[in-house]
Amino acid sequence: MILAVDPVPWARAQMAFTLGVHIILVPLGVAWAFMILVAERKAMKHGDADARLLARRWSKVLAVTFAVGAVTGTVLTFEFGLLWPRFMGRFGDAFGIPFAIEGLFFFLEAIFLAIYIYGWDRLSPRAHWWSGVPIVVSGIGGTASVIAANAWMNQPAGFRLNAAGKVVHVDAMKVIFNRAFPYETAHMLVAAYLVGGFLIASVYAVAMLRGRRDRYHRLGFLIPFTIAAIAAPVQMVVGDFVARAVFHDDPTKFAAIELVSKTGTHVPETLGGYLDARGRLHAGIRIPDAASLLSGYSTSTKVQGLRAVPARDRPTFAQVNTVHLAWDLMIGLGSALALLSVWFGVTWWRRRDLPRTVWFLRAAAVSGVASVAALEAGWVVTEVGRQPWIVHGFMRVPQGATTNSGVWVTFLVVVGVYLAVGVVTVLVLRSMARRWRAGFDISGPYSPDPPMGPS
Repeated sequence: MILAVDPVPWARAQMAFTLGVHIILVPLGVAWAFMILVAERKAMKHGDADARLLARRWSKVLAVTFAVGAVTGTVLTFEFGLLWPRFMGRFGDAFGIPFAIEGLFFFLEAIFLAIYIYGWDRLSPRAHWWSGVPIVVSGIGGTASVIAANAWMNQPAGFRLNAAGKVVHVDAMKVIFNRAFPYETAHMLVAAYLVGGFLIASVYAVAMLRGRRDRYHRLGFLIPFTIAAIAAPVQMVVGDFVARAVFHDDPTKFAAIELVSKTGTHVPETLGGYLDARGRLHAGIRIPDAASLLSGYSTSTKVQGLRAVPARDRPTFAQVNTVHLAWDLMIGLGSALALLSVWFGVTWWRRRDLPRTVWFLRAAAVSGVASVAALEAGWVVTEVGRQPWIVHGFMRVPQGATTNSGVWVTFLVVVGVYLAVGVVTVLVLRSMARRWRAGFDISGPYSPDPPMGPS
């Protein structure tokens, strides 16, 4: 039958699509609350009306994106049972622990976000500011919980399998604090502040390019961009540590990242390029000895090649090329954003002002999209690089997938729903922005108060 198709590619496609959409909202939930508190603190300390207005408006936009993130995150949760029932049936006792903790952080975040928004003009400034702190803490905790689950898939720990292959003797602490947890969590949290900062700042950079250079827009640019500019070089250091950890913990993924077909020393760093079906390298720029040097601080460091792993236990060459190119994209964009941050930092240190050339604002306007692209590329490296495993060393992807050949229907439905939610979200946010520019403050997306006048 034409409708009876292999469910595994469709299950992969649906999971990739929904995760790729949801991951864009995560930096906003994690980092934006912190930026709101920075703006409100500035308002409290200096009596800054523009900073207070900015914090108030940002909190309302955060409520919208939080609601959308709740929808996309809930879909992802249900997909584990819908698309990967055999995986959950076997490993759910361990894998579900971090997600249970994430649920607690999610509800805590929702409760305090509601208190924070309702508390404007109802709580004292100090009490209101402190009501926002749990939002930041729960955003970090929720993200760390989800990353713990993903890290566990890469470095499973904290359980034993009985003779029937069932998970027994689960140690919750070892499940959560598995070997990959520290560096994956650090990498994602720094990325959240980097992406969130550049994404929000890019909106104000576009507004400034269109002539809106009043203090309100300048402040709306400076707060998130400064946070992103601090995070960008930090992420370069964290990323170097993560790459070295992957070299030790998952040499097969590292070989895919570096396009290393045969085990050896003095391995070059390859920029671009691809491996053909026989594992031969084509195109690309090779930097002699660099991969060995960066991995073990010596050009004599041995790097395991893909051919050292049985074919059934390693990614296909198509997947290897995907991992490598995604890695190059992540590193390239991350380096460009770090250089943009240095440009901003040096200029601010010398003149306490933004770079005066319009090219800086143009680069800042692009930085939001570039940071999201780097984030998506990083997740491609993480997920595709683990192939063919869904739980590394224990279960391959096809073994955990649904056997329902009609799963393609849910994929099409989910794509349609997400497109509709995306369009509605953009329309709501644009409506809120138009009303603000017209001089209206709003307590909700469709409830204008009397005009406030110019900021």
